[in-house]
Amino acid sequence: MQITPQLLFGQLLVGLINGSFYAMMSLGVAIIFGMLRIGNFVHGAQYMLGAFGAWFLLQLPVLFPGLGLPSLNYWWALILVPLGVGALGALMERFLIRKVYNLEHAYGLLLTIGMTMVLEGLFNVRFGAAGQQYGVPDLLQGGFNLGFVFLPTYRLWVIVVALLVCFGTWWLVERTKLGSYLRAATENPDMVRSFGINVPLLLMFTYAFGVGLAGLAGVMAAPIYQVSPQMGQNIIIIIFAVVVIGGMGSIFGAIVSGLALGMIEGLTKVFYPQAASTVIFLIMALVLVLRPAGLFGKETSAHSGTDVVTARSDSILENGRLWLVILGLAGAAAPFLVYPVFAMKVLCLALFASAYNLIFGYVGLLAFGHAAFYGSSAYVTAHAASVWGLPTELSILAGVGMATVLGALFGWLAIRRQGLYFAMITMALAQIVYFFILQSPWTHGEDGIQSVPRGKLLGFIDLNDPLAMYFFVLAVFLLGFAFIYRIVRSPFGQVLKSIRENEPRAISLGYSTDRFKLIAFTLSAMLAGLAGGTKAIVFQIASLTDVFFSTSADVLLMTLVGGVGTLLGPVVGAVIVATMQKELAGLGGWVVVVQGLIFILCVLFLRKGVVGALEDLLSRRAVRRRDAAAADRIAAADRIAAEKR
Repeated sequence: MQITPQLLFGQLLVGLINGSFYAMMSLGVAIIFGMLRIGNFVHGAQYMLGAFGAWFLLQLPVLFPGLGLPSLNYWWALILVPLGVGALGALMERFLIRKVYNLEHAYGLLLTIGMTMVLEGLFNVRFGAAGQQYGVPDLLQGGFNLGFVFLPTYRLWVIVVALLVCFGTWWLVERTKLGSYLRAATENPDMVRSFGINVPLLLMFTYAFGVGLAGLAGVMAAPIYQVSPQMGQNIIIIIFAVVVIGGMGSIFGAIVSGLALGMIEGLTKVFYPQAASTVIFLIMALVLVLRPAGLFGKETSAHSGTDVVTARSDSILENGRLWLVILGLAGAAAPFLVYPVFAMKVLCLALFASAYNLIFGYVGLLAFGHAAFYGSSAYVTAHAASVWGLPTELSILAGVGMATVLGALFGWLAIRRQGLYFAMITMALAQIVYFFILQSPWTHGEDGIQSVPRGKLLGFIDLNDPLAMYFFVLAVFLLGFAFIYRIVRSPFGQVLKSIRENEPRAISLGYSTDRFKLIAFTLSAMLAGLAGGTKAIVFQIASLTDVFFSTSADVLLMTLVGGVGTLLGPVVGAVIVATMQKELAGLGGWVVVVQGLIFILCVLFLRKGVVGALEDLLSRRAVRRRDAAAADRIAAADRIAAEKR
């Protein structure tokens, strides 16, 4: 491809425009994280709300015929929509987000993921995947011919306004008295209260302001991009990568990184178009190696301690040997009671969730990129079986090997960070895998690898027989479950639990906690790869869904519903979520809304999950029985003493 000045400057202009949106969006995320310590994943959905808000105002006479409502144009939208989205954000903060301020960062992220699913699901049900058109306002039509490039007036307007908003916000937070109150309220709220300042109201205003920036970006994006329910999905992952590069919580870093990375992305489209989708994530990986806190970030201590259940090893629910037998017997009966393909799906998901629970539940690290291991293993397994012609067992081992290598690499890059930082890094790294698989010829793009042969296990067991295939999957699940039980009950597993509960103390005892976490992360990736490879053989397909970030959200949901940090919880969560998806399949887009609501309810009211709640119930009953027995013994002793007297 010949590189002309028109192409070069044209892509630079596109990069600068994208960078303007990245900067405005990153600014809101940085403010909310810096002040509230919340990873606002719903920011992308709020950006979508801004775009739809502008479209709604323009369509008022059509949407509400007979009411005589006027059509409000772009200029009205610039004022009203950010205020409306900010007001909605204030309500979200007051009734939802405020409840997770004192919890581990993971729960703030999980809550906002659930809110995203609800908002995007509702709009998808109402408008479908098709986008809505929003025209450029008349005043900003046309453009300027600069000789080497044509500069549309509206795009120049976007760049100028974005720069003014970004640096105006930076000045407000860093150079004014209000900004100093905001910063102080997050560091020492009691001191700020002593000055008569309403700290909860101040924090609600901060969240509403950050959300309003997302709404403003949505309004400005509406004439450039299609207004659709999915428009915030991909950009939010890029935004978190930008914020990690600039430094989590660094406002100046968010602005500079957003603008610079947008232009780098534009230049990449000129010189190496295939890398344009991943260049930001590659830069992020490089920055993390050299500066783990980001370019402008400061090293901060991670939020310590998790709010997950600490299972009692003497509980019947944690008796792995007993449950291995029970699960084996139940699994042997399952194909005669339910559809075998559904039962195999549950087993694959249960193994995947158990693998994820190893790192989240037993180490306390919220990873948000396990779809990379699950999906990459599925693709390698499918390719090895269908193209290389390897036997089924060797194909799955090839997929497991790929997942293990990726796990070791991702862990090495991310393990030095904790909490929300760790989640964002793993999510961004997983996106590199997603775009690589999307663009590689051997994966067949959006079609995936289809018609994967099941083959013969050990050369003589025909896996095309549904029952033979099922019992092979059951054996794989039971082996994985037994392996995880052995890990968590071993001395190695006890060290992992001590790291989760008090990492500084584990370090003081002489343990290399980073090495233990890296090993655990690699083992978790390996087992996720085993689930993904087995799934590819079962369903005879590897698709982009396997490696998309929604799969990471699904495994999080299964673990959370079942019980984080419990041996049996992920299995129960997989059964519940898979059954729910099957039963609600007829509802179409409402399934995503229901899943989002479950996310929200679990974070707010059932953080210990089904098994964790049952564990608490059994513990309380055991305590009551012990207290009652002790009271009976004391009463008996008193009676004997009275009789002697």
